[in-house]
Amino acid sequence: HLHHLEGHYQRYKEVSQLVHKVFHEYTDIIEPLSLDEAYLDVTTNKKGIALAVDIAREIKQRILEETGLTASAGVSYCKFLAKVASDYRKPNGLCTVHPDRAIKFIDKLKVEQLWGVGEKTAQRMHSLGIFTGKQLRDVPLAILTSEFGKMGKIFFDFARGIDNRPVVTEFVRKSVGCECTYANDLASYEDMVFQLTPLANELVRRIEKNNFKGRSLVLKVKYNDFRQTTHSYTGNSILNDIDEILPIARSLLANVDTERPVRLLGLTVASPILPENKTIDYQLTFDWC
Repeated sequence: HLHHLEGHYQRYKEVSQLVHKVFHEYTDIIEPLSLDEAYLDVTTNKKGIALAVDIAREIKQRILEETGLTASAGVSYCKFLAKVASDYRKPNGLCTVHPDRAIKFIDKLKVEQLWGVGEKTAQRMHSLGIFTGKQLRDVPLAILTSEFGKMGKIFFDFARGIDNRPVVTEFVRKSVGCECTYANDLASYEDMVFQLTPLANELVRRIEKNNFKGRSLVLKVKYNDFRQTTHSYTGNSILNDIDEILPIARSLLANVDTERPVRLLGLTVASPILPENKTIDYQLTFDWC
């Protein structure tokens, strides 16, 4: 009894642009997260409105007027809390987390609600007896970094309401890549070498499309048991030509265990070369539906 409905992605983009046009009536410091979600920094806003919660109310009303869509908003002093707050009272919700009430708010959160905590990380936290923000705050930093690496410090800060990430208005592309999952596993080295050519051609097409300039090539290999490995090369010259990329890809493949069946191959060019004097500009969260 399943009804399959096709998506209308061009229409989604058009509506998203309308919503962002509303955002720009209040601020130009906007960081898109997806077609239907964004961070806004309204510390200094175009209309001189004193309270962020009043801006959120106005934006919600303007989105409704312009698109007929409801929107949920989260208001707080940092991105982490604004994001959690935007999900807190969906749909069509508005939640404000004041700095004075941040810790009490975090204490009640499930660890699954924290940014960066996926299913496996949540399971690991549960095995350590960590189920809530309050319990997370009681864990020493040394233990968190031992268990979760660099993310341990982020979790340590989040539990204390600390998130110093600014709203990023301009993004610098860090890589361009492509990959292919094969209907039939690649069972020999020769099969894998053969598949590198169309993969490298597609990579070059994407590099040209994005005008990307990078010095590193990364080969990704996923086996039929879903385990995966990567091998990389970094040189001094820009990699954007098939005659440069393909030989390097083949040399990286020579370091891979090709005795095991492979279900996916991927190639990525990274280590971007930025123009001279290039700078990167690094809270209110909205999503709409």
